[in-house]
Amino acid sequence: MKAQLDLMQAALDHINQGFTVFDSDLRLVAWNRGLSDMLDMPPEIIRRGSHLEAFIRVNAERGEYGPGDIEGKIGRRIERAKLFEPHYFERVRPNGQIIAVSGTPLPQGGFVTIYSDVTEERRRQEKLERTVEERTRALQQSEDWLRLVTDNIPALIAYVSPGPIFRFANRRYADWFGQSVASIAGRAAADVVGADLFAELEPHIDHAFKGNAVSYEYERKRPDGTKAYMRSTLIPDMTADGRTLGIFVLSLDATDQKQAEATLVQSQRMDAVGKLTGGLAHDFNNLLAILMGNLLSVSRLEPPLDKAELDKKLTPMLEATKRGSDLIQRLLAFSRGKAIDPQTVPLAQLVSNAHSLLEGSLPSAIVLEAEMPDRSIGARIDPTQMETALINLAFNARDAMPEGGILKFVLSEINLEKRTADDLGVPVGRYAQITVADTGAGMDEETRLKIFEPFFTTKTFGTGSGLGLSMVYGFIHQSGGAITVDSKLGIGTCLTLYLPYHRIALARTREAVTAGENDLQRGKGELLLLVEDDPDVANAVTDQLQNLGYAVLRAESAEDARSLALELPELKGVLSDIIMPGQTNGLALAREIRRERQDLGIALMSGYADWSGLSGQDRECEFPVLAKPFADDQLADTLQKILSRAI
Repeated sequence: MKAQLDLMQAALDHINQGFTVFDSDLRLVAWNRGLSDMLDMPPEIIRRGSHLEAFIRVNAERGEYGPGDIEGKIGRRIERAKLFEPHYFERVRPNGQIIAVSGTPLPQGGFVTIYSDVTEERRRQEKLERTVEERTRALQQSEDWLRLVTDNIPALIAYVSPGPIFRFANRRYADWFGQSVASIAGRAAADVVGADLFAELEPHIDHAFKGNAVSYEYERKRPDGTKAYMRSTLIPDMTADGRTLGIFVLSLDATDQKQAEATLVQSQRMDAVGKLTGGLAHDFNNLLAILMGNLLSVSRLEPPLDKAELDKKLTPMLEATKRGSDLIQRLLAFSRGKAIDPQTVPLAQLVSNAHSLLEGSLPSAIVLEAEMPDRSIGARIDPTQMETALINLAFNARDAMPEGGILKFVLSEINLEKRTADDLGVPVGRYAQITVADTGAGMDEETRLKIFEPFFTTKTFGTGSGLGLSMVYGFIHQSGGAITVDSKLGIGTCLTLYLPYHRIALARTREAVTAGENDLQRGKGELLLLVEDDPDVANAVTDQLQNLGYAVLRAESAEDARSLALELPELKGVLSDIIMPGQTNGLALAREIRRERQDLGIALMSGYADWSGLSGQDRECEFPVLAKPFADDQLADTLQKILSRAI
């Protein structure tokens, strides 16, 4: 038995912690050498039967419990020990040593106590806490600096986590959406930017969360009502295994750049208009020759006039006026242009428009061809810029064919696979493809690589700006597409434009809709007020209205028209010119009449392409506007619409 106790004592002595066992009378039963080594207890009290009070007195007398009443400190500790409750506490000795004391009661009374020297552990913990505190302070300082930097960068910066939820936004970003830096964090993107704008941005955000870098533009009204344009880039925040944690947002105010681009586009457009003028003058001379020749023939006819012979002379005159009107409308629409206005449009129509503008503007030695087998191919682009691009490409081709040749437009669709799409720098998918090919002189490789550079031109100084192709390049890429050029000296050049595909639902032909019916919607004697200050125009429009079955009352001024409209209850509608002499224009007159008589159908007409600038009004016109001259079917359709909607 003694051998076993000695073995147990030897084992306890090898433990690097102090160990004691006190019985129910608080007398020492067992201990180890670690007790004396750790607590510096006098050897004479470390023996079987020593009372706990002796140990506590040694500590109290050497100040390990702090200054004060020694007997009181001893008494309180003895009373607490008699409770035989589990306890743990740490005590700092005068020498700085930290002892952790852990006591566990025994079933028959008494307790086992473990004494651990935790000095180094606590020092490491304190050092770690100081390090954490210092790093937290440094991180806070770093965040403050980051906030200071991002708030002063002239850009909108944000971070969005899945949801999408805003986690960070700099001051400019928060201000842009009427938020504060604190209020925007943690809010859903839809709540911050608004439902309408979020619906526009959501596809881009979803694409970015799939791991793709995305660039796009959008417009938004400022609080003062003016439009602002923003150009944004989304960069995914991805882990090594391909998960997207969030997206970084960088937005720049592109309003000034947009205005500069619009000015430059208008300059390029007017340059193209100047080049078109000669060809259009030729077309108009031909049309005037048709009119003049037939009018002279009509004037020489002897009465009684033969209707068939008269129709033979009048039909080409009517066709000539329609073609002249169409040419003027196309040219005016092309020349006035407007700010960048993306729309989903049929590309076949745009190519046809460009083809019509170019006919007669190119030398007779150049054959102009167009292939558009599928008219359902569309794209979301600015149609005016697209026409400008095609015109610029056509005139470049003309310059490359001084001796004549073939210029060909071809519209088709193509599905770009990954390798080709990567080479073009666009996403994989379906694209509309427009090729503009000529049989001109072609280009060498050095020239081909430079043609899209701003201000690069092969033309004589003063005859070319060098901006035409760079504008085309910028417009195509801005629309989410790409452009390539293939050229060989002596063979020709082929430019290929790629635009994200949109299918256009083709409307039924007019013949299918009106088969077996009369094309013209005729009136039933309704009384209309015609407001037109030019007597010749008034006579011509009056004839059209009467031929369509309407009764006509005429007014030459806004004042007369206002009085008649308000005093004649049998009046059913008003057709007014927009630009008239005097202080009141047609649009203002229409609005005055509408306020007093909502039962009247009202339509406007104008011979100006940009009547808003002449009338001092904005383009937000709530009434239909007919462009002079107009055909009977256009007039009939408009009158039917306004009279059926009148209250």
